[in-house]
Amino acid sequence: MNWLILLVAGLCEVGWAIGLKYTEGYTRLWPSVFTIAGMVVSVWLLGIAMRTLPVGTAYAVWVGIGAVGTAILGIVLFDEPADAARLFSLTLIVAGIVGLKLASAH
Repeated sequence: MNWLILLVAGLCEVGWAIGLKYTEGYTRLWPSVFTIAGMVVSVWLLGIAMRTLPVGTAYAVWVGIGAVGTAILGIVLFDEPADAARLFSLTLIVAGIVGLKLASAH
């Protein structure tokens, strides 16, 4: 169950990271409110997941989900580059996340 909670925490991290773009430096009220709420929920869920998951694994997986998800949405939503080197690098991050999950005893 804590792996599922960690996944949701990572997806919330993607949400708030993308939300930062829409806040325009926290000058837009509702995007700012939703972004800050996403931050709080993401870190709260990470803390819950860390009750039983190793801290290094949980944090690395959380950051990895956030980084990959944010980069993919940056490509889709903001026309950021999707060259081979960038996609390969994202694949390496995913491989690291999977490796950490497989190496975890929980």
